[in-house]
Amino acid sequence: MVNKIGVMICGHGSRSQSAVDEFATLAEKLPPYLPPEWDMEYGYLEFANPLIRDGLDRLRKNDCDKILAVPGMLFAAMHSKNDIPTVLNTYAAKHNIDVNYGRELGVDPKMVAAAAGRIQDAVDVANLEYGEMALHDTALVVIGRGASDPDANSNVSKVARMLWEGMGFGWCEVGYSGVTFPLVEPCLDHVSKLGYKRVIVFPYFLFSGILIDRIYGFTDKCAEKYLNIQFVKAGYLGDHPKVLETFAERITEQVGEVPPPNCALCKYRTQVLGFESEVGSVQESHHHHVEGQGASAPGSNVEDCKLCDTFCTGECRLDMNHHHHHHHHDDHGHHHHDHSHPEYPQAKHPLGPESARKK
Repeated sequence: MVNKIGVMICGHGSRSQSAVDEFATLAEKLPPYLPPEWDMEYGYLEFANPLIRDGLDRLRKNDCDKILAVPGMLFAAMHSKNDIPTVLNTYAAKHNIDVNYGRELGVDPKMVAAAAGRIQDAVDVANLEYGEMALHDTALVVIGRGASDPDANSNVSKVARMLWEGMGFGWCEVGYSGVTFPLVEPCLDHVSKLGYKRVIVFPYFLFSGILIDRIYGFTDKCAEKYLNIQFVKAGYLGDHPKVLETFAERITEQVGEVPPPNCALCKYRTQVLGFESEVGSVQESHHHHVEGQGASAPGSNVEDCKLCDTFCTGECRLDMNHHHHHHHHDDHGHHHHDHSHPEYPQAKHPLGPESARKK
């Protein structure tokens, strides 16, 4: 018999204070979407407080004996597949408490609607500023986070196709802010050859932070290179009501009849082209060494970094000494020296992170 249900929103954490603040804002807007008798807490894997286990402690002290946890993430890659479940399973075993784990936001019509809302706002502003232009004459660029997981990366393409086809843009391309290819600048270089006079750049991201700054920074750089093209920056997803609805559904569906399948294309379960060796890999977390160290850890802070002129390009990651690179504000690729993780097969792709090198 369950006496009381608690809800745990599991964030990634960030070295950018604005991203941490926005995650908290989003979490605090969720309770009206949930049954009023449920308790809700949130916490982070790393870089920020409270930690996930701090939130779980509070729920337990509040007499919750069933906890519904969800990853505060768009797609399932390493963090939602490995790191968060490891933290939750360890906690559940230690305290003998029932912790359920729901799925990530994923490819969902409500998420596509939230994205379309942000893109439409940008189109409306551009029509006012530059004059009306048909969507058929406009190119859309969707920028995803980028992961070493082809399932997560391909979901960005799926969302992009639904936006392209759903809204009727002339053309659409997909790029990524890090890890994989093409990164923002090579993607926009390519789009500049297509003949479109207006390009909407939309970051499919939940929160602001280093990577949003990077996406907008490379967009500005390309606007200076291609003066005949209007580059229009769309806002990221943020706390769009449809995002909140999707989060709420990821929590409430856990107490429904059938848990939905979310792993059909998962590289840990199925042989995915180029990633065959990772089927059945042990699931583990690589985050224990930065748990809760806070955005004020030495050298972890974007604001104090002097390596780049205008925005963080990520170039510092490329030549960094393996054992120290997690002190820089990298794309938190600080786990690469932990040899339990296989090397990403496309790490050297010329349009990926290598493209950030100053020529």
